Amino acid sequence: MRIVLAEDSTLLREGLVRLLTEEGHEVAAAVATADDVVDAVARHRPDVVVTDVRMPPTHTDDGLRAALEIRRRWPGTGVLVLSQYVEKRYATRLLADRPEGVGYVLKDRVAQVDDFLDALDRVAEGATALDPEVVRQVLAGADRTDPLARLTPRERDVLHHMAQGHTNATIAGRLHVSQSAVEKHINTIFDKLELSRAGGYSRRVLAVLRYLGV
Repeated sequence: MRIVLAEDSTLLREGLVRLLTEEGHEVAAAVATADDVVDAVARHRPDVVVTDVRMPPTHTDDGLRAALEIRRRWPGTGVLVLSQYVEKRYATRLLADRPEGVGYVLKDRVAQVDDFLDALDRVAEGATALDPEVVRQVLAGADRTDPLARLTPRERDVLHHMAQGHTNATIAGRLHVSQSAVEKHINTIFDKLELSRAGGYSRRVLAVLRYLGV
């Protein structure tokens, strides 16, 4: 796939370029500022943009705002955002408008190459890819009045993997259960989160948005 990369750390940026190139991807541009990444997307029209959150010029949320602008101007472009820490508000802003083709991954995940590349592939395919630590912290914070608190430990495991963008077949393999068992757990999750009237794949997205509080 064709990728535009935005990361102000020279070491990490060059490391990502090498990794992605070795995996057979085309890195059309590798830039260091939020302004440059928007310009690069306009010029190269990549399949996916990989961008840091905190970047020049202000080193606050410039990369996130660039990601939101890219999704608005080029809705067919996947966006994978890298963050140093779990910041729920950033993940929420990314998913609030249109959760398809977007990912939020901690920078530590880059060192786990297979997980990082898997998230990249899922975003390119139009799925949602959330870092497991984001999912874990949100689920752990559910209180007794939260519908998430109604879920059994196994249902939480299934939702944990759903939120990362995995298919039913992949979830079944990871949890060592049958695919039909996963489907039953997912239907129960939809019921407990009061999503039973929503149709099709959108219920998976709505489940993710529900626990993120979008």
